[in-house]
Amino acid sequence: MTENVSRFFERCDADPALRARIDEAVACYPGSLEIRESLVQAVLLPIAAELGLPFTVDELRAYETRKKLSRVKPDTPITEGDEDEDADFEGYWLLDRGWENDVSIFNR
Repeated sequence: MTENVSRFFERCDADPALRARIDEAVACYPGSLEIRESLVQAVLLPIAAELGLPFTVDELRAYETRKKLSRVKPDTPITEGDEDEDADFEGYWLLDRGWENDVSIFNR
C-alpha cells in the first residue's frame, strides 16, 4: 500500500487546490510532536481515502523512512539540479515536519 502514499504525494504536488486544502487543515494544528500522528489521522488519511488512495500511519512512516534514507547520501557531492529539489522539499509528515516538544504552544 505504500504505492498509495507515493501516488497521494504525487497528486498533491500536481494539484494546488489539494495542497491548499491540506495546508488549511494543517494550519489549525500546532506543530507539536505529541499530535503528529493524530494530525496525519485527522487530515491526511481521510483526504487520501477520499481520493481512493488509502494508507495507514505505518505505511506513511515506511514511505518517509525510505525517502529520507535515499535523500541522505553521505559524501555525495550535490550536482546541478539537486539544489532545486531541496528547495522544494517541505519535510516529512512523521519524521521531522517542524515538529517540536514545546508544550507551551498548547497554551496560546
